[in-house]
Amino acid sequence: MPARGRRARILAPLLSSGAARGLSAAVLMPPLYDLMLVLNPSASEEERTKVQADVDAAIAASGEAVGSHDWGQRALAYEIDHTAEGEYHLVQFHGPPALLDRLRATLRVADAVLRFRIIRLEPGTPAPPPPPSAAPVAAVAEGEHERDRES
Repeated sequence: MPARGRRARILAPLLSSGAARGLSAAVLMPPLYDLMLVLNPSASEEERTKVQADVDAAIAASGEAVGSHDWGQRALAYEIDHTAEGEYHLVQFHGPPALLDRLRATLRVADAVLRFRIIRLEPGTPAPPPPPSAAPVAAVAEGEHERDRES
């Protein structure tokens, strides 16, 4: 079977020689990407669910989902379209460049999307941290109020 494409041309000499024995499967897989998605919490639940379903369907059609993390509603660093909070979602996936183009086109026109970013991860990148819980922040805030009352 003839080799096609840039990756095939690069890997063909390695695969035909004995050097391929040491190649890991990670070299032959498409790169790992993070999709950070910030949805508008004032958009309807149907719109937000549709955006997530469209992303999941696009990834399932031509890629492979690795993980999905809902980080919930959090304050934005600055207002976007007069909105101070956003609903954060992180999706990790493998996929070809055509999938990235399809995701960008879909997310650019969706009204429920405030911002999105697709980042290619380098091999060996650690897993994403869990979202910070709201409980410690509330406990600190309560502790500050008690201190203020004592003064």
